[in-house]
Amino acid sequence: MSIAQTHSIAKEILTNLGRNRSGTRATVVACSGNLGSGKTSFVKGIAKALGIKERVTSPTFVIERIYKIGGVAKKRFGFSHLVHIDAYRLDDWRELAAIGFDKLIRDKGNLIIIEWGEKMKRILPKHCRHLHFKFIDEKIRSIKLKK
Repeated sequence: MSIAQTHSIAKEILTNLGRNRSGTRATVVACSGNLGSGKTSFVKGIAKALGIKERVTSPTFVIERIYKIGGVAKKRFGFSHLVHIDAYRLDDWRELAAIGFDKLIRDKGNLIIIEWGEKMKRILPKHCRHLHFKFIDEKIRSIKLKK
């Protein structure tokens, strides 16, 4: 799967997330998969579809990055912030709690995407969507919605 295809899938998933929003909490997507499987490329595709102009990079060393969403994308999808979290360097769910995850999750305007989400199962909300990314070879990757 090419980067363009990953971005296309990201936009499709974003459209469904925006369309199926309800409740008073953030929308959370946990991404799992091995290194190089496309998790960060997926988040870049989400950011592109949301009209975010900032350079999106993996927050591996800073744990989280928050991007403001405005204009047409905010109206279309209903999100005001993209919260990109990378749990790769975290050893325990309490570390995510320490950066204010509870506050982030209470804001229904947040779209929270967590790379290495499988490491944070204990703190993920019940309404979390799970995507699994798989590196097959240099040109082939797969993305599957896990239930």
